Amino acid sequence: MGKAGDRYYLLDVFTDTPFAGNPLAVFTEAAGISDVRMQAIATELNLSETVFVGTQTVDNRFPIRIFTPDTELPFAGHPTIGTAYLLVSLGLADRQAPLVLQAGVGDLEVHFDGDRARFTTARPVDVQPSSLDRMSAAELLGLSASQVVDDPEIASCGLAYHLIELDSIDALEQARPSAASWSRCVSPSSIEQIYLHVRTGDETRRSRMFSTANGNLREDPATGSAASALAGYLAVQESDVGPRYWQIDQGIEMGRPSRIHAWVERDDAMTIRIGGQAVMVGEGKLYR
Repeated sequence: MGKAGDRYYLLDVFTDTPFAGNPLAVFTEAAGISDVRMQAIATELNLSETVFVGTQTVDNRFPIRIFTPDTELPFAGHPTIGTAYLLVSLGLADRQAPLVLQAGVGDLEVHFDGDRARFTTARPVDVQPSSLDRMSAAELLGLSASQVVDDPEIASCGLAYHLIELDSIDALEQARPSAASWSRCVSPSSIEQIYLHVRTGDETRRSRMFSTANGNLREDPATGSAASALAGYLAVQESDVGPRYWQIDQGIEMGRPSRIHAWVERDDAMTIRIGGQAVMVGEGKLYR
């Protein structure tokens, strides 16, 4: 029953522990799967993202498609890390050479350092004003304005987020986005993702990511695309043009702790890299 292209693998990403991090499904033989079926499969599996890998074009270069249960994405971080880890683990890619995943946003080059995969974003960060200010962000999250550090901003390395800095871990844990406030303050911007972050040290952050689809709010346990936007934004705020590193912990409030590593280099241009681990936890096959 089923066809070769209907086999998939399950991974947990941005963790080395099963049932932590962000779950991911990857179909490694997806060349014959239609767009409509890809979306139907992603909706059926109902994970944050599902990846469909096409036929290798040249050595260590694979086209990928990334779907949420509701739509296709041009770029996402944990699918990039998880897919790279899987292709190497299955012997389909060479971990000693650069691995290129061809996503909607452009080429994502992945390198391995021990058990950690690290990719370079296809685009530099773009920072724009947010539709939120401190007062509306506080209202959205059920917090006081004093718990929001400054007016939020939008940042993107291919997928845009409202970045909202909070003043403490307590505020991060207390945050409860309101659907009504979201519709009034966030949706008009057409950017349906917010990334909350708290400074816990010179090189460390705690974060949470919320998004909405079809009016339903959801939280994500590990978001590499948001981490890349945050790292780029933080680097832009600094006068020092030297290399920077941040460790970003996410998913703790969901009981799925995740760890994302972010590096930024600034010379004539900005280079942003995101790294993390992954673990394979299962596999399956569709029968219909």
